[in-house]
This record gives sequence, structure tokens and C-alpha cells, in this order.
Amino acid sequence: QVQLVESGGGLVQAGGSLRLSCAASGRGLGIYNMGWFRQASGEEREFVAAIRYTGGDTSYPDSVKGRFTISRDNAKNTVYLQMNSLKPEDTAVYYCAAQYGSLWPLEKSAIGYWGKGTLVTVSS
Repeated sequence: QVQLVESGGGLVQAGGSLRLSCAASGRGLGIYNMGWFRQASGEEREFVAAIRYTGGDTSYPDSVKGRFTISRDNAKNTVYLQMNSLKPEDTAVYYCAAQYGSLWPLEKSAIGYWGKGTLVTVSS
């Protein structure tokens, strides 16, 4: 079992930055591909970023590429999402996710563990 707890969300003006953290407990993250999804009010949960368990590969959708950076510290059992140049359309609840296996990048249907989410609000 893995428990994931997100932190770092909040209110920020457009153009600003936030760094989200995802702390894991219960089992080491070293064997999981990790990622972030987000869900805006009334929308489907969508993929935001992924990083392989080795930390060697990352993946982003076009909507955040060049603005968001995912990283991980397996020794600290923590995954990060650095978000720069934030836009109002980035407003959502951001969820940390852990996926075991070779499927790449992360897919909602294959996620083994979810965090409870942290709210990011970007004002215009």
C-alpha cells in the first residue's frame, strides 16, 4: 500500500509560480512511475506530467510543456511539480498518482494509487 499526500497548492496570480509536492508513505516510490493529473470543476481528470521510476524520462501534454517540470527524489519518497507561467486555465485540483508497471506515460485506468488532491487557483 502507498499513501500519497499532496501539498503546495494555493492562490497565485497569472504568470506566477507554484511548486507542488507529493509525499509517499507506506512503501517506497522507487518502483513506481509517478505523475500528476488535474481536474477542473465540471471537467474530466487530465494528465499533466509523468516521470519514470528511474527519473530518466518525463512526459507532458502540450498544454503545460515548457511551463511545468516534474521531478522526484526517491530517497525522500517525494515527487514535485514545478509550475511556472501559470494561466487561469491551470486552475484545478491537482492529484498525485503512482503507477506500477511498464505502461508509459501514465493512464488514468492504470493508476494504482491516488492522492486526495491539492487546489491550485490562478487569478487573472
